[in-house]
Amino acid sequence: MSYQKKYVWAALCCLTLGLTSCDKSKTTTPADPGSAPFTTLRAPAYPLVTIDPYTSAWSMADNLYDDAVRHWTGEIHALTGAVRVDGAVYRFLGKEKYPLKALVPMAKDQPWEGQYTTKAPAAGWEKPEYKPTGWKTGKAAFGTKDFNATAAIWDTDDIWVRRTFTLSEFDSAVYLIYSHDDNFELYLNGQEIVNTGAAARMDILQKIDASLLRKDGPNTIAAHCKNTGGLAYVDFGLYTNSAQPEIFQQAAKQENVSVSATQTRYTFTCGGVGLEVTFRSPLLPTDLNLLSRPISFVDYRVTSADGKDHAVEVYFEMTPSWAVNSPSQEVVVNEGKAGSVAYVRAGTTEQPVLKRKGDNVRIDWGYVYLASALPAQAKLGIGTSAIAAKEQFSSQGDLAASAGETKAKLTESTPAMSYVHNLGKVGSKATSGYIMIAYDDVSSIQYFGDNRPAWWKQTKHATIDDILNEAQADYQEVKEKCDAFDKQVYQEALQAGGKKYADICILAFRQSIAAHKLTQDSSGNILFLSKENFSNGSIGTVDVTYPSAPLFLKYNPDLLKGMMNPIFYYSESGRWKKPFAAHDVGTYPLANGQTYGEDMPVEECGNMLVLAGAIAKREGNANYAKEHWKVLTTWAGYLRENGLDPANQLCTDDFAGHLAHNTNLSIKAIMGIASYGMLAEMLNKQDTAKLYKDEAARMAQEWVKMANDGDHYRLTFDQPGTWSQKYNL
Repeated sequence: MSYQKKYVWAALCCLTLGLTSCDKSKTTTPADPGSAPFTTLRAPAYPLVTIDPYTSAWSMADNLYDDAVRHWTGEIHALTGAVRVDGAVYRFLGKEKYPLKALVPMAKDQPWEGQYTTKAPAAGWEKPEYKPTGWKTGKAAFGTKDFNATAAIWDTDDIWVRRTFTLSEFDSAVYLIYSHDDNFELYLNGQEIVNTGAAARMDILQKIDASLLRKDGPNTIAAHCKNTGGLAYVDFGLYTNSAQPEIFQQAAKQENVSVSATQTRYTFTCGGVGLEVTFRSPLLPTDLNLLSRPISFVDYRVTSADGKDHAVEVYFEMTPSWAVNSPSQEVVVNEGKAGSVAYVRAGTTEQPVLKRKGDNVRIDWGYVYLASALPAQAKLGIGTSAIAAKEQFSSQGDLAASAGETKAKLTESTPAMSYVHNLGKVGSKATSGYIMIAYDDVSSIQYFGDNRPAWWKQTKHATIDDILNEAQADYQEVKEKCDAFDKQVYQEALQAGGKKYADICILAFRQSIAAHKLTQDSSGNILFLSKENFSNGSIGTVDVTYPSAPLFLKYNPDLLKGMMNPIFYYSESGRWKKPFAAHDVGTYPLANGQTYGEDMPVEECGNMLVLAGAIAKREGNANYAKEHWKVLTTWAGYLRENGLDPANQLCTDDFAGHLAHNTNLSIKAIMGIASYGMLAEMLNKQDTAKLYKDEAARMAQEWVKMANDGDHYRLTFDQPGTWSQKYNL
């Protein structure tokens, strides 16, 4: 488990561990007695629409209007909001940013051809005048077959690539975008502009000095990449800014932002009116149908701020960027009706269902929906141009006639999926409304070769039309459930650890839950599968499950079982033949078997045994462990043989790297063995219980002696003077 993914879960490690604390701090009373408790602690990113790892939109700015809304990968999920007050437009949500224009496109946008070699070339290979005699000519991208854009297979240690091109005109702002796995250096016309060292990253944007480029003459980009093991990849291109103008130039004034477990609330001043906007994702762990429902709400509430009446129109706009991996993919946008709910939706024309896997990728199958029950004086529509749609609202406070259906590539033109609500004259009495943002992913997970739809499709045999109508019908009920649950979570965390602790728990809640997809296997067993972020894109990783477990133990242990079931099945089915637990079951969304290149035998066995024990403690019985007793016994036996003084291997603390004699792993093994002994006792296997409990006690005494380093315990048994925090216990 790498450092990049640890930050996602760090706050969750403590979410419920302290719920028996004696801290008697009391929650503050919200300004609105009907609202849930919110924290104003500055979040690294504010959750807006959090449904699952693919439909996951955030504000990464201090003010909601300072930047575009973004997917957690950093790519734009365009969502714009504005109010028109007495003819003046105030943008409160998002910022108009359009896809960069390709000068020299990457392979993911348009195939390109270059020269390459896997044998070390002569000195000067990076210079424009170099003659690449003996080099091959091939289509980019270059890499292993694991990447969707790979055209030329590269499976050796090194590759050198040259790409020559001409440019007649370009903006003063020129950007290099590059992807590499692993160590990478890149030269533009002989000058080094990238040297990553040991790293593997995708779609890195870097502004370059445009004076390095030659107009009306040949330019050369030369790159070298070293594959240190596992996956390999090289792709690069040059881009410039889009010439499209910003229409909503005037921003509102943000007054406050606050976050609860399921809601993020903003308040603004927009000329003579006040605006409150709430983003609600009802991720209630106790209600799996609601948790799985792929819909988030955006509420808006407007009141006069100066005692006068004001003419107000509200505008929301999405683009099909929510349904593509790359803006070069063709999309189709159309509209429809689902009972009392109207919608516009967008998706790729290709619809490559479950064809794309990996880390820094976004869903490009299924359809994103902007939906509303359309109160009086409200409209939904499709515009062939997002610029024209904004201009129409700015001048008229309305939408132009809907296009009905349109196709486009976002790199060429950007369609608008727009909603307008004319509130009429707004005074001291609040006027409100809401929109729904939904995503129908058709099939969610491939589970050992079987394409599985989301939980809501299997348990309710529902269509997205059914779910949109259901969400509209129980809008108020769900809102009240979210308010009540938010109060419960905040109060329990507050009592456990005080206000600062509660604030951190609140910020982490949606981030943890929306990192999973809820489905079930063909036998009806719950599957709650996580995705790693910027760390191989693994699915169902055990050492992601482990630190996030307290949240699910507290609010619904069945979800924790859904995180563990794939690992149990992987071993019990005979697909995983090793005597220890797997690290993962694939690369999201394909759960067909471990793809991470390194095993973590002691780490993952210990994690699975401790978690099985925790479920038994939480439920008061060991029934779940009994279902998997054979494989738990195998893992416990492995820890008895190999856990006290572990061999050289990784643990979840990747900062430490590969270590032999790791004291943290040893503790994990001891706790796993103790958990197995406890489970045996609960199952009335007294001889086994005594054997393993005694063994855990003996190993613990040995550990204290072996790890002792005076005033602290060592990182490794054989290295005096080392130290590490025992945080992952």
